[in-house]
Amino acid sequence: MTNAHLQDQQMKTSADIGGARGLRADAQRSTDALLVAARELFTSTGVDATTREIAERAGVGMGTLFRRFPQRSDLIAAVFYSEMEDCAQAALTLSADHPPFEALAQWMQVYVQFLSTKPGLARALSSGDPAFVGSFARFGERLRPAIQNLFAAAVAAGEVRPEIDAIEILCATTTLCMTPYDGKPDHAGQMVALLVGGLRLHR
Repeated sequence: MTNAHLQDQQMKTSADIGGARGLRADAQRSTDALLVAARELFTSTGVDATTREIAERAGVGMGTLFRRFPQRSDLIAAVFYSEMEDCAQAALTLSADHPPFEALAQWMQVYVQFLSTKPGLARALSSGDPAFVGSFARFGERLRPAIQNLFAAAVAAGEVRPEIDAIEILCATTTLCMTPYDGKPDHAGQMVALLVGGLRLHR
């Protein structure tokens, strides 16, 4: 994750979670460490991981955590926004490095990992907490263009069915990611791979 990503989410969350722009180098390192630690714990145990666990993994004190992220929800929002930016950037990287259909298929799996690997995220985002105000609008602003551009390139290359709407695919994938299935962590990825495979035109 880049410093630009971190500065972006710091400006846009409700509590000005990172403080003012231009953090001292040590403060920026603490912020980065907290976001990495939170990201890892949210993936392994869910967004209900305690702030103490996050601070210990990051190697910082509780006071540092609360200076950077006054509310626990601010930290959840920060991780969500930084991963959203990573997901949007991945669309550009994949489209530059792979043929259109392969770029689309790989990006869909990046999207699956973004949404489905953090138990409790959907509940948190829908909680009404002020930290998440505008999160769904921003989600659409960043990720809808990503799939639309990937899909349009695949259509132009004659690799996918042109009658399908890219946003419908994104919505269907989101539903799959938010629906647990017998505790199988890879279920959403497998179902999305089948969905994307069904879009392909075989010549």
